[in-house]
Amino acid sequence: MAAAAIALAAPAQADYDTDFKNTVNHFGVYGGQDQLAWLGKISCDRINRGLDTDPYKSADFIQHNLPRGTTQGQAFQFLGAAIDHYCPNQTGFLQAAGR
Repeated sequence: MAAAAIALAAPAQADYDTDFKNTVNHFGVYGGQDQLAWLGKISCDRINRGLDTDPYKSADFIQHNLPRGTTQGQAFQFLGAAIDHYCPNQTGFLQAAGR
């Protein structure tokens, strides 16, 4: 029974990561699905642990971990998508950039 639950959970996660990849592709941010999902999830982890204390630090981390030529605007779009997909409890964190 547990094996069946695990087998069913993996495709659902893959679809969620595919949705994230498709979202960031619309911003002109490309890469492998696993790499993009990892960066989105680690960005949320950094926020949740207090490592990135403001959205600019998060965007800087993201920008330096995406392909060369990624703009700050794309990094903020990526951050917004990561928060929407992986840590919606941190929506207020991104809104702090506008203050």
